[in-house]
Amino acid sequence: MNFGAVIIGDEILSGRRGDKHMSRLIELLGARGLKLAWARYVGDEPGRLLQTLKESFATGDVVFSFGGIGATPDDRTRQSAAAALGVELALHPEAESLIRARFGDEITGHRLQMGVFPVGSGIIPNPYNQIPGFSIQGHFFVPGFPVMAWPMVEWVLDTHFPHLHHQDDYVERAIVIEDAYEGRLIDLMERITAAYPELTLFSLPTVAGEGLKRSVELGVKGAQAQVEVAMMELRNEVAARGYTWREAA
Repeated sequence: MNFGAVIIGDEILSGRRGDKHMSRLIELLGARGLKLAWARYVGDEPGRLLQTLKESFATGDVVFSFGGIGATPDDRTRQSAAAALGVELALHPEAESLIRARFGDEITGHRLQMGVFPVGSGIIPNPYNQIPGFSIQGHFFVPGFPVMAWPMVEWVLDTHFPHLHHQDDYVERAIVIEDAYEGRLIDLMERITAAYPELTLFSLPTVAGEGLKRSVELGVKGAQAQVEVAMMELRNEVAARGYTWREAA
């Protein structure tokens, strides 16, 4: 099962705010032995948002969508999700109860609007202010505020997908090779890739400092047992070639 992310908001694309959701989602998934397969950024323009969600629903993946579910005119995620699925919007009874309990005598139509979801949706509890998110067809829609969104994502992962946690014992391991040129290690990369086709090899070269010191972070990711064997071979060969290396953080 693949996990994806859709991160919504003109403020992200304009640079007014920096995105924090993708890195945090990677952490939350990784803590459960899961990984992020893809991510997309999209603004609030209705046509592009609608097309993005149509494509996202068509993947059949589990998708976390961040942002655009408030009650202001620029919040169009709920409407776009409904249009992408060809369903109506309606006030969700459980969401209405939560919102009324939250605001009491100060309830307004605009506040109730935050409980209007595509028909057929379930709710995602919001421990911060009790205004829920919603889920439908493998998509989980949460607010753009990290203090709300991240606990809601954790709740989804632990409530809906505990059976997937640490299922394949997925890990990443890497070493940093000092004073190395990536091009001089390609034959080694090709050998590791051919010997361990189930693993994914990655190489991240770096040039830093006044003297433009070079290094290469080289590693593999996949099932733990194979990763450990491949990394042992990689470390031995790097040392045999006379390089100094250290374990990557």
